[in-house]
Amino acid sequence: MSLSAVHSTLSSLKTCQTDIVTGMDIVTDVALDVAETAGTENDAVLKKLEGMMLECAKLDQEINCFVEVVNCVTAEVRNQEPEVMFRLKSLVKEKFTERHGRLSEGELQNHVKLVSFKENVRNALKTVNPEAAENMEEELDEDIAVTQSEVNFTCPLTQVEMVNPMKNQKCNHHYDRDAIMGMIKARQNQKKKLRCPVVGCSNTDVKQGDLILDQIMRRQIQKR
Repeated sequence: MSLSAVHSTLSSLKTCQTDIVTGMDIVTDVALDVAETAGTENDAVLKKLEGMMLECAKLDQEINCFVEVVNCVTAEVRNQEPEVMFRLKSLVKEKFTERHGRLSEGELQNHVKLVSFKENVRNALKTVNPEAAENMEEELDEDIAVTQSEVNFTCPLTQVEMVNPMKNQKCNHHYDRDAIMGMIKARQNQKKKLRCPVVGCSNTDVKQGDLILDQIMRRQIQKR
């Protein structure tokens, strides 16, 4: 298997991720329509839609994990003996199994689209069903409690607590928005790539397009 074929497969997975994100946006729109319509069965429908969002978030998380592993393994074998390429599949499988086993429920609940879904539905419910909105608020706070013990709030660039944490979708690391944007701009002016500042990360090209505001982490920080 050539590295070009590997990168072609990763490109297809990225396209699949785009479709997953689009699907999550559609589910959110449907949920908002349901939340804005009074009805006794709405809670059950919203729960089913939330379950769909959770499954999509899990799939997106697994793809991110797989892409990260493949990039890591291919970077390691690139300059090794050609025979190593014949073990590429087993190397990726082994590392993916190990890395996937470390994924936590807190990280899953921290998925930006899932958090946005819950917040948007809660806000929509406030106008027609304040009690249901309060329940959603409690669930969101529970998700925050799950992740608080697992997440480091310190920016690897500034070494101080982040205010607007940006998540790198490529390697899943976080940085404060002002710090990382300033660093990206500085490297662009120098016509250089920016390596992820987290020690041991194999991501050698941090791009603005890979960064998204991590809303639940920002909420965690604000509640501290």
